[in-house]
Amino acid sequence: MTFIDLSHSFEDEMPGFRMENEDGTVTEYTAEIQPFFTHEESESHYDGEAAFEVTEVTFQTSVGTYLDSPYHRYPDGRDIGDLDIDELVLPGVVVEARGLEPGDELDVDVLPTDRTLSNRAVLFNFGWDDHWGTEQYRSYPFLSEALIDRLIDENVGLVGVDTINIDDHRNPSRPAHTRLLDEDVFIVENMTGLDALHGESFRLFAVPVKAEQTAAMPIRAFAELR
Repeated sequence: MTFIDLSHSFEDEMPGFRMENEDGTVTEYTAEIQPFFTHEESESHYDGEAAFEVTEVTFQTSVGTYLDSPYHRYPDGRDIGDLDIDELVLPGVVVEARGLEPGDELDVDVLPTDRTLSNRAVLFNFGWDDHWGTEQYRSYPFLSEALIDRLIDENVGLVGVDTINIDDHRNPSRPAHTRLLDEDVFIVENMTGLDALHGESFRLFAVPVKAEQTAAMPIRAFAELR
């Protein structure tokens, strides 16, 4: 079997999301990773016979390559802990979406017509992972509302993108999050490595830790080539 890693590295001070404050300033969120205690600090607890490090990680769950549950958008929606594994391991389809400019809409005609999309993970390869860690990454193409509607009509199981947001950040109604999550179609953002999936038959694995009362969670997304 061959596996393709589709996740960015989760690391200290990695790129995160930004929120505008009431005073017009912007707060940038990220992950903080540090030792909770080090090998050296723990050695005395084991009479010098062993040593261990325990790591402390602080982060907002919508950071890195991550999965959105319906609870992310809807207070009564299912949270991360409610999702079943068989909903998160799905046959996948990668869609060619490269060549767009920041702010462009991706229209419905990109979807393949020669295969079923029902209960599949549909992954849109904008090629935007090339800009990861740069300011350009924050200006990106996105799915049109017509495309969102078609994905729902096709009964897809999950939608993934290699951008920071599946929605246009300028649109406060967030139609992709609003419509997809209302239908229990899960969303994965900040993917990478989708170039390797073109022309391949694969299964997507998008399984987070079983965290209750949690709206989103980073994942180790990967594809198993068949």
